[in-house]
Amino acid sequence: MDYNTTPPCGTVRVYDADGRPLDVRGFYLFVCQEACQGKRGFYRLTALALCDGNLVNADFDYYLSIVGERTKQVELGTYGNGANRTRPMLIFANPLGVAELSQRVTLIHAKSGLEREHPRLRQIGVVKCSVKKDGAIAFCCYSLANDVSPREPGFELLDPFPTPTRTEKTQPRGRFRLDIRPLD
Repeated sequence: MDYNTTPPCGTVRVYDADGRPLDVRGFYLFVCQEACQGKRGFYRLTALALCDGNLVNADFDYYLSIVGERTKQVELGTYGNGANRTRPMLIFANPLGVAELSQRVTLIHAKSGLEREHPRLRQIGVVKCSVKKDGAIAFCCYSLANDVSPREPGFELLDPFPTPTRTEKTQPRGRFRLDIRPLD
């Protein structure tokens, strides 16, 4: 999933009215919206996940390195009126790409035992994400108890997010392919 110029993170920086930074917990809402069959202009949500931002990325230093000030390239092009904003384009996981999180409403949180504090919740599984250097971070998945069959088995997943094959090379831009054939 593209995150444009701001990486997801479990901590995000906001600013008060005086411009002072305040670092707060970050959560992300992912939804799958599909057109209603036979009802033009009507849509339905077929999956929803409210996720602890650390599920997608827990590296606050990396987050800060991207959201900080950058230098623009100016006076570009033939007439010197162009600019390159040098904005990063980021790709991180989308939790709804995991089959166990599809077609349901899920809260994904680092805290275990939320069902004891909120009896209407039921833990339905655990997602573990491997950390590059050591171990894994575990996140608990919850749904409303009324939405879950008492016989539904829980799941435990390790690194379940789909990751496409990637290379360091970017795709060329501005290439137009024309089907031009010589006249006979």
